[in-house]
Amino acid sequence: MSEPMPTTDRPVRQWQGLTIPDPGTYELDDAHKRVGFVAQHMMVSPVRGEFARAAATIVVGEDPLHSSVTAVIATESLTTHHEDRDTHLRSADFLDVAQYPMIEFRSTDVAWRGEQDAILQWARLRNHNADRRRVSSSTIERADRNRMKFDVTGDLRVKGVTRSVTLRMDFGGARRDPYDRDIFGFHAVTDIDREDFGLVWNVALEAGGWLVGKKVRIEISGEAVHQA
Repeated sequence: MSEPMPTTDRPVRQWQGLTIPDPGTYELDDAHKRVGFVAQHMMVSPVRGEFARAAATIVVGEDPLHSSVTAVIATESLTTHHEDRDTHLRSADFLDVAQYPMIEFRSTDVAWRGEQDAILQWARLRNHNADRRRVSSSTIERADRNRMKFDVTGDLRVKGVTRSVTLRMDFGGARRDPYDRDIFGFHAVTDIDREDFGLVWNVALEAGGWLVGKKVRIEISGEAVHQA
């Protein structure tokens, strides 16, 4: 009988040309995460902040497009590294952390953005044979990068208000780490109008515009670890 194959290269399974994690339940690794946001100040400069405490569970399906995500963020853990500003953002003018201690997200759909790009790339290559036009390496590289992109749509609940948002996710790959854990990495962003969630405090500027931008970019990145 032959010796069993080593498992140090797992998880390995192929889907649409990607190496993706095995099915199962994964938890966001607290040591390798960032849950942040960016908003404009005085209409001219970005202010960045983050939430130190957050947790997420990702259930990877046999079909990765049937996967799901649930996440919670502790609002009190907000920091922009400026004490007075942080106190104001935690107050009832903004997140009202005393009454709403958690921000919650629950996915409703997962879509692969690389599918359309793969079809377009195939069409370009097919046309190349027909009319001898060159397909640039940059075009192929861009299509390959887009194969790593997914849209994760779900319900985001902030300050008691729930709205549907779509996270644009870059899949970072899957592998086994030095601690014999199966992991995968990702980076995701979405843009929201904070007023949609009842965060309406602002001050009008004499020169026009607002003290605090209404649009907020949410940025999430990290590694997820398979749970035994």
